[in-house]
Amino acid sequence: MLTFQNALPEEVGVSSRAILEAICYLEAEQIPMHGLLIMRHDKLIYEGYYAPYQRETMHRMFSITKTMTAIAIAHLVEEGRIDPDRSVCDYFPEYVTEKTHPWIKAVTIRNMLQMRTCHATSTYKVDMKSNWVESFFTVAPSHKPGTVFHYDTSAAHVLGALVEKLTGKDLLDYLRERFLDKIGFSADAYVIKDPFGVSISGSGMVARPMDVLKIIYLLGHGGRATCDDGSSEQLIPEAFIREATHRISPTICSGPILEEQQGYGEQIWMTREGGFVLYGLGGQLAMYFPKQDLTIMTTADTMSLAGGNQSIYRAIYEHILPSVDRKVSDADTAYEALIEKTKHLAILPPALQNCPVDPKAPVLKGKSFDYTYEIPDEESAFSRFRLSVDSEKHIGELDFTYRDGHFQKIPFGVDSMVCFELGVTEDPYLLKAEDSTVAFGEFYTRMPCVAGATYTSSNALYIRVHIVGEYVGALHFDVYPDEKDITVFMRKVEETCFTEFNAHLYGVKV
Repeated sequence: MLTFQNALPEEVGVSSRAILEAICYLEAEQIPMHGLLIMRHDKLIYEGYYAPYQRETMHRMFSITKTMTAIAIAHLVEEGRIDPDRSVCDYFPEYVTEKTHPWIKAVTIRNMLQMRTCHATSTYKVDMKSNWVESFFTVAPSHKPGTVFHYDTSAAHVLGALVEKLTGKDLLDYLRERFLDKIGFSADAYVIKDPFGVSISGSGMVARPMDVLKIIYLLGHGGRATCDDGSSEQLIPEAFIREATHRISPTICSGPILEEQQGYGEQIWMTREGGFVLYGLGGQLAMYFPKQDLTIMTTADTMSLAGGNQSIYRAIYEHILPSVDRKVSDADTAYEALIEKTKHLAILPPALQNCPVDPKAPVLKGKSFDYTYEIPDEESAFSRFRLSVDSEKHIGELDFTYRDGHFQKIPFGVDSMVCFELGVTEDPYLLKAEDSTVAFGEFYTRMPCVAGATYTSSNALYIRVHIVGEYVGALHFDVYPDEKDITVFMRKVEETCFTEFNAHLYGVKV
């Protein structure tokens, strides 16, 4: 078991006030943070979670899964079961024919680790109901391998499939045997499967933030750790870490933000300050800064916010890093303020600095109402829509009646937050690829959510639903109601579900 001793930030040369300032900055930027963990000199100096997230809440880690896959490949290389310079086609002869493109045949395992394959995008997204692994070998390539960097998640998926093919075990089960059980990685962590039973090795891991903190800690310390029983063991191959945590592939041409232009190793991103980061969609960031011996883990949902990840980096670069080894005079009071702030961390409702008033529009802000509308468009997923607001209790509710009989209720707070569960009408990962619908009046599953709203004008309401846990994402509703009809713009920012909420909705008041 690998556990970390706790310490006050100032005991290891980090300012409590700087951590507090970083948290307040992210709050001011309206970044939906879920968790923040900070370590220095092997000591855990900060751990905070944003309600409804807690320490034990499982969280989708997205592309951090790629690093886990690379570590599994590294162990198999060390065992002599994989040659990183051999073609991937040698390991999957069942997908190779005379028609297989020469560039595909030339792709090596090392090319795949370095994201320098022959594909510019994830091949399985061409047709997600067809074999995801096979697609890597059949989709036409775009360029010669071993040259251009392109973020190809299907490469990581194929590598994970290779691990499972050679070991006969699920990706995480193999890693548990190798070292995860030794460090106390969560026993209930898992990797979501694709429709054909292969672990989604590029983005499917669901675990706890502390699990990932242990992985980035090991990578930052050469793969060796001293566990609680006093034993010291090499848990991740050191040769892999030396190569994987250094810039191999340039990313300046393809990186959409500055932080993603610093280069790529092997399933690990480089970052400024000489560090490296395990990078997951939506703000799942595990960072190590060797100059400061500082380790930081964040979970969040920035998928709806352009530049949201850069705001997280900015909080670290402009507040936390400059505070390292800086003398402070108010450590006691700053730490007390930090602890008090941490007690009240929560995902906040949407907010606007200014709410304009349209003199020609009806005034709904501050009033209670309950309207029901028929949806005349027979192509819409819904036949009826209800919007109600109780201004005294500062709560509201969206009710959707589906044409096939489903009924979906979305409660929300007005300038506050409400927790509830949301039904899923689609099979999230097409596990029944031949039939991705559900029976009349049923849901595949229910997902925990938290929702809040704010008025964007005197007669317009914006509602944001945060999806909590495995299916990290958000639903957005821009609602314009009146006593005659209603117009709603619905947008979902989530990888797999809720396609019915990607539409415009028009209803006539009943």
